[in-house]
Formats: sequence, C-alpha cells, structure tokens
Amino acid sequence: MASGDQSKKRKQHYRPQNRPAKKKGAYPLKPGVQGFFISCDGGREYQASQEAINVIDSFFEELTNGSDTKVKPGLFDNPINKKVTFSYSEDEEEDDDENEEEAEGNNDKEEEENKGDGEKKEVTEGGDNQVNEKELASEGSCEVKKLVETETEKDKEDEEKEKNGVDEPPRKKACLEESNPLAKVNENAEKSIDKLIEAELKELGDKSKRRFMKLDPGCNGLVFIQMKRRDGDPSPKDIAQHAMTSAAATKKHMSRFILRLLPIEVSCYPSEEEISRAIKPLVEQYFPVETSNPRKFAVLYGARANTGLDRMKIINTIAKSIPAPHKVDLSNPEMSIVVEIVKTVCLIGVVEKYKELGKYNLRQLTSTN
Repeated sequence: MASGDQSKKRKQHYRPQNRPAKKKGAYPLKPGVQGFFISCDGGREYQASQEAINVIDSFFEELTNGSDTKVKPGLFDNPINKKVTFSYSEDEEEDDDENEEEAEGNNDKEEEENKGDGEKKEVTEGGDNQVNEKELASEGSCEVKKLVETETEKDKEDEEKEKNGVDEPPRKKACLEESNPLAKVNENAEKSIDKLIEAELKELGDKSKRRFMKLDPGCNGLVFIQMKRRDGDPSPKDIAQHAMTSAAATKKHMSRFILRLLPIEVSCYPSEEEISRAIKPLVEQYFPVETSNPRKFAVLYGARANTGLDRMKIINTIAKSIPAPHKVDLSNPEMSIVVEIVKTVCLIGVVEKYKELGKYNLRQLTSTN
C-alpha cells in the first residue's frame, strides 16, 4: 500500500499545478445547442469540420455584409498593363539622336572634303609632288577636326557627370519631398492593421468568443458545428438556405468532404415530452395559427446509434404540434421539419425546398454530371 501511495504522489507531482490533465479533443454534442448537422465521408470528420467552418463563415459574411461573389462592373475597363517610362530613358533617347546627327554631319563633311580633293586634283595636274602634298594637308586637317570634336564631347560629358554627382535635379527632389507624407500614412495604416490582426487572433484564441465551433457527435461520418448566435445574426436556416441556393445557381465546387448540410435550431433529449416542449418556438415562428397562407409540410426522420425509439411516435408528436390551418403533404411540401437523433440527442430544424435543392447535399448540387 505504501509503495502505491508513493507512486501516485510522484505522478501528481509532475502535473502542472497539481491539477488533473484535461481531456483533449472536441467537446461532445449535448442538448440545448443550435448549429449545423453535417454528414461527410467516413474517416474524414476532422477535415470536414474545418471545411464546414470556412464555408459557413463565408456565407455568414455574405449575408451580414450583403457582399456578392460577382465581379463589379467597370473593374477591368482600365488597362492593367501600363507602359512605364523612367527618367533616364528620355535622356538616353536624346543622346542617341544627338549621336546620329553628329554621325550624319561627319559623313556630309567627309563627302564635301572628298569633292574638294577631286577639284584640287583636277586643277593641279602639272606635278605629282604638288598633288601629294595637298592631299596630305587636307587629310591632316580632317584628323585635327575629328580630334577637336571628340575632346569637346568628352568635356561636356564630364561636366554633366559632375553636376549629377553633386546636385540632384529638381524633379527628383520634388518626388522625394512628396513621398515623405505618403510614407507616414503607410506606416500608420500598417500599425492599425497589425492591431486589428492582434485583436482577431485574441478572439480566435478565446473559445467563448468564437461564433462557430466544432462539437463531437460520437458517430463516424457525422460532424456538428455549433453556432453561438448573437443579436442581429441570421439564423442557421437562413445561412444554410443561402449556401444551397448559391451552390445550385453557380455550380461552384466548395468542399471535398461535406455531403449534406442541415440547419439545426433546437436540440433536446429524444423523448416525446421533451420534443413537444422544444418545438414550440419553431411552430410559432414558421407555422403561426393566424395566417392567410397555410403551408404544406413534411417530417423527415433519421436516427443514428439509437434503436430504442419508435419512429412513428416521434413523427406523430411533431405532426400533432403543428396547428390546423397547415397540412401534411409528403409529395410536394413547402416546409420540411428535419429530425435527426444521434445517440441521446434529438436535433430539430426547418428547411425550405428540400427536394428542389438536392436534399441539401452540397456535392450533388455542385456536380456537373
């Protein structure tokens, strides 16, 4: 006995602050939550939960902000690829033009001198020595002129380099002066963005402030995403219906692992009394007594890891709780009441156009076949 007590004390000694270790993993599904009941491929529950949170969050933002995925008109009217001209490109073009003009001028001078030499040769035909002396004199004068021109060009280039090295041109100074206030504005914007990112990270780290959170239903191929609804937030029904209608319209592939996404607004224990008590707010919201437009409805029942309940009793208790002006229509219902029982939890939600929207199956809606 003494040896066993000592081993327990040693194990407790190495625990942080002598507290028992917390269980890792997702929180279990319990009654009293609302969110989204999702079916996925077996063994891909973790990937499906991550995908579901991203998909639901994106559609939630579209509903709250009223932003569409369409491209705004006039966004690509202006050309994107613009011709960029640098300051030194104009100077180089001017230098090239000057060099071409100088070359043309030299060619003209050489032609004129050649003509003059020919005339001199015609005038002085008497002696070969005179002709040779004049030709040498004319060639020497051309070489002297070329040397003088090259020296003057080098002097000009040196002067320009000295000016550029010592003093900046006025255009560059103006650009530098104008860029200083813009740099300050950019620094302030970066600081504000960093603060916003830090605040978002703190909210994500705090589990109590998360709007969407994964819960473990305890069955293979099932995922539950809890929604902590705040004032002014759309209901899970609105988010799921918006997701399905947009998927059916665009045929855009959204996920790899999600199959069916159903909104859940009420959860309770799977008993007739608890179900009839929990469904009252849904009946008042979607099936009011005093209405000019009575609706046709149907009850969709599903049970997993629970065989102790009678299917028809649960369906009859839900059908009896709907008031008289509304009628049951299994062939073409306007509203469908979803009842999903997972172990010891009953999940209830209301959907519209269940059959028209592919039974709320994302994969079926986005498939092109």
